[in-house]
Amino acid sequence: MSEIVVISGNPRPGSRTRGLAASVGEAIARREHAAPPVVVDLAEYGPDLLVPDDPGVSEGVATARAARVLVVATPTYKGSYTGILKVFLDRLPHQALTGVVAVPVTVGATTEQAAQSERHLRGLLAELGAEVRPGLAVLESTLGDPGLANAYAATLPVRT
Repeated sequence: MSEIVVISGNPRPGSRTRGLAASVGEAIARREHAAPPVVVDLAEYGPDLLVPDDPGVSEGVATARAARVLVVATPTYKGSYTGILKVFLDRLPHQALTGVVAVPVTVGATTEQAAQSERHLRGLLAELGAEVRPGLAVLESTLGDPGLANAYAATLPVRT
């Protein structure tokens, strides 16, 4: 079981969204004295996300389910989360994240876009049974801020 798992829902491999999410996961791990997070970059699955029972995707789903803390990050697409993130999370059965602390992280061009995306992602994670914590809605223009993840993690209530 990985204590902290980061899911990057950006369709571009190695995206800035992935970088922010990994930084948030690392900041939480430092604060919780946990092992570094495991990062699942959904862009690396490509079309395999649409293949039923693909072994790599199934392993990613199992990794997400085994997390104690799940950081889920996405850029804002059409006012919500990305399609690849939805496809991935749709593989989880009903209430699959019960007992998992979920941390939504969203990136948008405007504050309103990022906040709306965070609300949608929060609802999806709650539907899956996660204990959803206050999310981080970030402007694209602030993605290079090195203190952003640490400042957010310092105020985040993680323990259940």
